[in-house]
Amino acid sequence: MREFDLVRRVFVEDGFTLPEAKTGVCWIDADHIFVGTDFGPGSLTSSGYPRIAKRWRRGTPLSAADVVYEGRADDVAVYASHDPTPGFERDFVGRSLDFYRTESYLLAEAGERTRIAVPEDAQWDVHREWLLIRLRSLWTVDGVIHPAGALLATRFDAFLAGQRELAVLFRPDARMALSGYFWTRNHLILATLVDVRSRLEVLTPGDKGWRREPLAGVPELDHSRIVETDPDHNDAYLFAAEGFLQPATLRLGEVGGAVETLKRELAFFDPDGLVVRQSFVTSADGTRVPYFVVGEPGAAGGPALLTGYGGYEVSLTPHYSGVIGRGWLARGGSYVVANIRGGGEYGPEWHRAALRENRPRAFEDFAAVAADLVTRGITTPERLGIEGGSNGGLLMGVMLTRYPALFGAVVASVPVLDMRRYHRLLAGASWMAEYGDPDREADWAYLREYSPYHNVRGGRPYPPVLLITSTWDDRVHPGHARKMAARLREHGHDVSYYENVDGGHGAAANNEQRAFIEALALEFLWQRLTRRPEGVVPRQPARPDEPERVGGR
Repeated sequence: MREFDLVRRVFVEDGFTLPEAKTGVCWIDADHIFVGTDFGPGSLTSSGYPRIAKRWRRGTPLSAADVVYEGRADDVAVYASHDPTPGFERDFVGRSLDFYRTESYLLAEAGERTRIAVPEDAQWDVHREWLLIRLRSLWTVDGVIHPAGALLATRFDAFLAGQRELAVLFRPDARMALSGYFWTRNHLILATLVDVRSRLEVLTPGDKGWRREPLAGVPELDHSRIVETDPDHNDAYLFAAEGFLQPATLRLGEVGGAVETLKRELAFFDPDGLVVRQSFVTSADGTRVPYFVVGEPGAAGGPALLTGYGGYEVSLTPHYSGVIGRGWLARGGSYVVANIRGGGEYGPEWHRAALRENRPRAFEDFAAVAADLVTRGITTPERLGIEGGSNGGLLMGVMLTRYPALFGAVVASVPVLDMRRYHRLLAGASWMAEYGDPDREADWAYLREYSPYHNVRGGRPYPPVLLITSTWDDRVHPGHARKMAARLREHGHDVSYYENVDGGHGAAANNEQRAFIEALALEFLWQRLTRRPEGVVPRQPARPDEPERVGGR
């Protein structure tokens, strides 16, 4: 971390500087910052993040910084932040109890802390006099039940004083979820997803409650998102609109005013003859799962690339990719995005449905999409490739070991694969709220049933697999991919392996490396999916609701 002068465009001599670590800083004023970093032995959590937050004054050594908050070793991290809004200056501190639960406080100048009494798993945000509360689970207040996924508003000072007058700004339903919100000076912009397609609207507080209206000037594309606002000064907003076949366009708007186009992304491939279709498939337990297919509408039985993620309440929305366009679609392949459970496409309940012991629901969803692509004639098992990274790499590992007959090739990037020891490697301890604790017998009982590393078997055909990782990945340890490659080879399977010595969790340190890795993955898939060696009989797909169950030990 280094301090940079934006006017002179140089690093500040003798400015705030810290060595490489998992560091977080926040400006308080020109001469003070909050800082959390590696202060030495005992200053990090078991997840490797700061356990201590300090207030550091310019010109003094870090060792002289004042401690403002300390967490526990088994917390994920602590934080300290400053809100500089004129007339509403506030300091906050808190600790992340796990990946989803946080304990937060208002920090007074004298050091006293006042608890912000929202549910631990709720997200909250303060803007001037307002407190927003975004729920991850059901919350009953004064006899009123607020569902998971709801967004509530109240006056911040009144809430701290014990009042509980909560205005409901958003309530989810079976098809619609909140994906984000953004303050301007006088308004609140809500971003929602309706069957994974975006919608933007404006809410305005007034004496008679909150007025609601659509955000004018937003084009009818697959996905529109707010990029930035300036809530201290005006009601302007930057937003980008894009689709699988439409490059992103950046626009500047003013709530209630005109919209101006600022810049368009270059088109990297010709979309003529390509279409985007959304379909739904019924998963093993009867759940309706959406997915997008991009490609030529008349193409049948050709190579297809299916991707998914299914974790951490992350939504896979329509996006423009020049790499996929040039490297896959332009060659005649189809591209498929599966919106499986574990993500956030339908809010917290969609995520919770695949949490911990329910993780196999995400796998069943993905397998159902794969089988449906074959049923619809879009591709065949031997011409269907899959790719995913990080938690999506775990998904790929499970598909390889539980549903191998559904696929012709697999690419797993920076993957989580050893569910017995993931919590002991780098940042893995912070993921136990998502997957479970392998040291607990009850948790390991279900984790071992799908842990890819523990379920590799010989004597049955696996599709060829490419594992990609980075030596310097400080989130998912490269040992996951290394061990998996070794075990697959021990059992005689076709495995390719690439480890980049640069980069972090993205497995690349610059665009040149990223281009190489993307090309490597796409070329691997294309070669494996378009060849048919003599004498090889295509595999018959397994039913997606009947995976090959081989529990590991």
